[in-house]
Amino acid sequence: MKKIIQNSLEKALSYSEYRDLVSDLLAQGKSTGPNQSDDLLNYSKLNDKRMKRLDKTVKLTEETLAKIKDVKEPQTWLVLTEGWCGDAAQNLPVINKIAEENPNINLKLVLRDENLELMDEFLTNGGRSIPKLIALNQENEVINTWGPRPTTATKMVVDYKEKHGSLDADFKTDLQVWYNKNKGENTQEDLVSMLQ
Repeated sequence: MKKIIQNSLEKALSYSEYRDLVSDLLAQGKSTGPNQSDDLLNYSKLNDKRMKRLDKTVKLTEETLAKIKDVKEPQTWLVLTEGWCGDAAQNLPVINKIAEENPNINLKLVLRDENLELMDEFLTNGGRSIPKLIALNQENEVINTWGPRPTTATKMVVDYKEKHGSLDADFKTDLQVWYNKNKGENTQEDLVSMLQ
């Protein structure tokens, strides 16, 4: 596993490099990943706009700011993501804001479909769900994980699947409405509890 993590870290991007990559691909009419389709491209365009807005508007709570200061040991937050993923678009700006608050947290991003070996070590209920944050200590040992979505959104997914069998367009709309109302606070709560 350590070798897999090291391989991914070697090709990891900073948050700004990731944002530039997604924008450059969109300018070429492409999404991230090997699979290209009109749907993935449209999701990527929507997510790029979402992330631009969230990068400007996400506010960290006082509790989050206080807890982030408590991180004294350097750690890397390695996040598996893709530009077309709606959950990633909602959560990455929050993760980035938190990482920016403490120089001991080094945020690195890798594309899921270029790092399937890593992804397959961190499946969610057997699926390659993203974003997936892998917190590593200085020896690149896993100290915690988070993702693919905050706890309240995860419960919404589970409840909806139990009732309807699968997620549909109506649910995805409801989830985005929830994300907009929550303003990243549930993600902050989850990540802060992960630090303790």
